[in-house]
Amino acid sequence: MSSFLFKNISTAVTFDNKDRILEDIDILVVDNQIIAVGKDIKAEESTEKIDCKGCVALPGFVNTHHHLYQTLFRGIKEVQEKPLFPWLVGLYEFWKHLTPEAVYYGAMVGFSELLRTGCTTTADHHYLFPKNSSGELIDEQLKAASQIGIRFHATRGSMSFGRKGGGLPPDSVVQKEEEILLDSERLINKYHDNRKFAMQRIALAPCSPFSVSRELMVQSRDLARKKGVMLHTHLAETLDEEKFCLDKYGMRPVELMESLGWLGSDVWFAHVIHVNEKDMKLLKGAGAAHCPTSNMKLNSGICPTSELLKHGVKLGIAVDGSASNDGSNMWEEVRRTYLINHLKYGTAGLTAYQVLRMATRGGAELLGRDDIGIIERGKAADIVLFDLKDIAYAGCHDPLVALVTCGNTSLVKLTMVNGKVVVKDGRLMTINSDEICNQAHKLASNIVNTERSL
Repeated sequence: MSSFLFKNISTAVTFDNKDRILEDIDILVVDNQIIAVGKDIKAEESTEKIDCKGCVALPGFVNTHHHLYQTLFRGIKEVQEKPLFPWLVGLYEFWKHLTPEAVYYGAMVGFSELLRTGCTTTADHHYLFPKNSSGELIDEQLKAASQIGIRFHATRGSMSFGRKGGGLPPDSVVQKEEEILLDSERLINKYHDNRKFAMQRIALAPCSPFSVSRELMVQSRDLARKKGVMLHTHLAETLDEEKFCLDKYGMRPVELMESLGWLGSDVWFAHVIHVNEKDMKLLKGAGAAHCPTSNMKLNSGICPTSELLKHGVKLGIAVDGSASNDGSNMWEEVRRTYLINHLKYGTAGLTAYQVLRMATRGGAELLGRDDIGIIERGKAADIVLFDLKDIAYAGCHDPLVALVTCGNTSLVKLTMVNGKVVVKDGRLMTINSDEICNQAHKLASNIVNTERSL
């Protein structure tokens, strides 16, 4: 049995049902859960004591959408300044060389960045299965997550609609629908854990309306609901997507999802930018992963975050794939969520508290979890400490405003996942990050140079 006592926390933001923000407080953790929150907590002599004076404690950030393999494809000059559709077309030519080893190291890089910037739970959307690679790529991600110590929701993505059929991706990276469904069921049966404090769960995630068939969307929906797992896909990201859906199906993207039975509390979508009033009403109860940096870089638009929340859409924050973001920095994504919301809504924009809630409890709710995203007795011991004693925060009178507007770094003081300290003073405690970095960069260079030499 392991135990930790976080002593003298200057500010603890609980995101509980009473929206409590506590000052000069202690948190006791035993094994993988929070046992007590209060003042002057007494603990056993063997309990490790952590002095938190000057620190803010939050439940760990929850990243609700990513493409981890893309950490190996950042800053490729051929596509760097292009919008989504031509960006994808260009990158598919590099991605078709993806290997299981590259998937593993790409995941390790992304997980490392997330943990060091305060993220304790992440989802990933892996939809790329090149014909010349092993089909068990999700297994590589799950192995990496277990080794590094992050809570992981892996989604079995898919693309079945290649260029020969009028889709966007090349046929070399799409799969037959039967193959997709068989592997989806295999992953659910082997890895999905629906218990409290689960470290790994599976969801099904056909890539997008322009890369899968209607039939696969329906079959994935039926399998997910039979097995009790969630559904995920990209939606309403660009005007090109909207035009594609109108031309091919005679419906807007959200209307297409309604026709396919792809709405409800067991579904969350990435982006959700180009939606109207009717769309937002249809989306009530479903979830949206807001990806501000990716949307800015690809010039996709601004997600109507405040309006979605008013319409009862569950909203979380996400870093999105690192080739459209160039980082897996969750703390920075929180800051940009706040800023881009105020760019769109002005003085009616979200408060610092509301944005931080989106990044923690909001993301947990999006992923169908009530055991994470909150600091209170009985919840998972996923806790992040932010040290505000640095000069970059001097003169700021509100610690929550400081977290989302100030600072010259995004490295947290401590990240605890499931009762284990995995980051301390910005340094990973579970892996050798130098070795991971070197191997990942070597693999990435080999893949990119292979394509450029063809």
